[in-house]
Amino acid sequence: QVQLVESGGGLVQPGGSLRLSCAASGFTFSSYTMSWYRQAPGKERELVALITSASSTTNYADSVKGRFTIYRDNTKNTVYLQMNSLKAEDTAVYYCRAERGAGYWGQGTQVTVSS
Repeated sequence: QVQLVESGGGLVQPGGSLRLSCAASGFTFSSYTMSWYRQAPGKERELVALITSASSTTNYADSVKGRFTIYRDNTKNTVYLQMNSLKAEDTAVYYCRAERGAGYWGQGTQVTVSS
């Protein structure tokens, strides 16, 4: 019943931009902290960006700070990740996460940054 559906991934050139979306359903979206994680081959899943329920706080991994922006629209039950100045090192599967004690994962969307 709970669903987190990511979209917007794809292939992009270094220096390019991409916007990921995560559409949520089956829970009270506005009460949950939302975040984006990513996992590259051979690497652990890592937190990329986080936004609290009222958008009062955002947090970013040092590697993406200044390049990525997380934001949410509680009227649309959707959280976004705007990714600018993309680097090859950003290549990974990106996952949407919802939590308020218990948590939920999306299935992920592939982002590939390559010439």
